[in-house]
Amino acid sequence: MDILLTLHSWTRWLIVVVGALAFVKFLIGWLRKSSFQPMDRGLMSGFVGLMDLQLLLGLILFIWGWIAAETLVRFRAEHAFTMILAVALAHISRRWRNADDNTRFRSYALIILGVFILVFAGIAVLPQGWFG
Repeated sequence: MDILLTLHSWTRWLIVVVGALAFVKFLIGWLRKSSFQPMDRGLMSGFVGLMDLQLLLGLILFIWGWIAAETLVRFRAEHAFTMILAVALAHISRRWRNADDNTRFRSYALIILGVFILVFAGIAVLPQGWFG
């Protein structure tokens, strides 16, 4: 169980790094009206994939903790709900896969910004916060 919690904690930082890089790349692409490259698609896919991995690890921890404790702690439920919303928002990016380049850059940048807002809010409800 500790291994899963450690993986879940470290994956959070990987998501922050990849998400920040993707946000900057998409923001620059949007402002410069660049052409959308396969690397850009891979960057967004990687970000969404990391979000999926984080959700899977989190759900395993949530269910396992719920069964072991035989109780549902409110902050864990709030955290799980907020993170599920963040992953759902990340997946909405597929809606713009056939859009023009500028629309994709803008949409992906705004989606990542929205995901980060939800992630920060979801982590803020935890007693240990970001550094626990």
